[in-house]
Amino acid sequence: MFKKILIANRGEIAVRVMRACREMGILSVAVFSEVDRAALHVTSADEAYSIGPAAARESYLSIAKILEVAKRTGAEAIHPGYGFLSENPQFARACADAGVKFIGPPASAMELMGSKTRARKAMQAAGVPMVPGSTKGLSVAEAVELAASIGFPVMIKAAAGGGGKGMRLVHTPDELPQAFATAQSEAQRAFNDGEVYLEKFIVNPRHIEIQVLGDEHGNVVYLGERECSVQRRHQKVIEEAPSAVVDEDLRQRMGAVAVQAAKSAGYTNAGTVEFLVDANRNFYFLEMNTRLQVEHPVTELTTGLDLVHLQLQVAAGEKLPFRQQDISLRGHAIECRIYAEDPANNFFPSPGKITRLLRPSGPGVREDSGVYEGWTVPLDYDPMLAKLIVHAPDRASAIARMRRALDEYFIGGIKTNLPLFRRILEHPDFAAGRIDTGFLDRLLAEKSAGVSTASELPEIAALSAALFAAKATPQKNGRNGGGKSASENGASATGWKRTARTEGIRNR
Repeated sequence: MFKKILIANRGEIAVRVMRACREMGILSVAVFSEVDRAALHVTSADEAYSIGPAAARESYLSIAKILEVAKRTGAEAIHPGYGFLSENPQFARACADAGVKFIGPPASAMELMGSKTRARKAMQAAGVPMVPGSTKGLSVAEAVELAASIGFPVMIKAAAGGGGKGMRLVHTPDELPQAFATAQSEAQRAFNDGEVYLEKFIVNPRHIEIQVLGDEHGNVVYLGERECSVQRRHQKVIEEAPSAVVDEDLRQRMGAVAVQAAKSAGYTNAGTVEFLVDANRNFYFLEMNTRLQVEHPVTELTTGLDLVHLQLQVAAGEKLPFRQQDISLRGHAIECRIYAEDPANNFFPSPGKITRLLRPSGPGVREDSGVYEGWTVPLDYDPMLAKLIVHAPDRASAIARMRRALDEYFIGGIKTNLPLFRRILEHPDFAAGRIDTGFLDRLLAEKSAGVSTASELPEIAALSAALFAAKATPQKNGRNGGGKSASENGASATGWKRTARTEGIRNR
């Protein structure tokens, strides 16, 4: 096993990997930009080194600077986390050339699966079910011709894409040329690669992914599925495991295809094969993410496995300590991605100082965080602050547990998307498992009449606190003001009282 590992990332994932290192007796090395000097991952590491200005291209994306720190510290391996250089085959090759182990798949697998067009071509050759579309980059004339043959609506996608960038939904032939040009331009800016391709758009599918894990001895297993259908602009918001729509037969069929896809790509370490599932429960290959996923904790909680531990063991040359038949799922897990953004203001980023931080806890609650009270959230990076994950015996109790945990969670000084999760979890369609990739867009489009915004809560809480104070004054008839007993006020009064008490604590 490695004695020292460099984590080429920041935020909650860097802290997550450092915790695994500490549990395994491995020293951890952090790298940080100037704006991250006081970040949590810096104080969590055994060693920490500055690698440049705030701009990611001059710090977290600088292969030369990261490898220089690895050489200086004697780090034997590098964990890339997710984002930044995690899916960059040039980085994986540079690590190998420098004699440092890259904790992830080989560069060849990253190149094959990292290009969406090459991946589609390889998966088609391997017999994996595919969404109708192209297996190569197209010109606008070719896209017009293909769209006419497979029918509208269609989706234009960046070949090197991810995170919803370089994607455009096209409903009619007239929209296609402009959408094609916009997608190309966005792809070029985001990935330095303007290649785009075209797929048939499946209306209201579910987005379901399969976690795979392979060692360097030819063994590959799947670790169940994750439901990732609650999305905004193709970015996942809530993930859960298992999916409400996947039974054991479908799980085994999707798992077998995911393993087949990984083996055909020569894949090792942790990765995810993503599928779209239509209303008839037919599934189609979407893409493969050649790294650890943001939502890996829900798989950990439902399988009882530590994916980061397993990543390190596989990278050190060990065999997987189990076979496919040894893996079983237990209970239900849900994850909410906590962002510094304002849902009431078109999800505008909300950097600034965290003046108050109240964390949820209790049975079945896990928080993977990269922040602390008093820290200033920078504007320079992805605004994700933390992930809140719960585990319970079944989906209904997991939803109830998440709602309770969200009631305990408060981040002061900045706006967050915490109110959005409360709204999602209270929606009857989510409770019933009636979700697809269009669910959140429909919810956000609903009229908010009678629904208070986050900015109104302190005023409402203050008013309700005053009302409850008045009600608490003894009356001559021995009852609370208003002529009703506390018990007669029921759950509604309890909710208002809890809000008033919570906001009173938060505003001290």
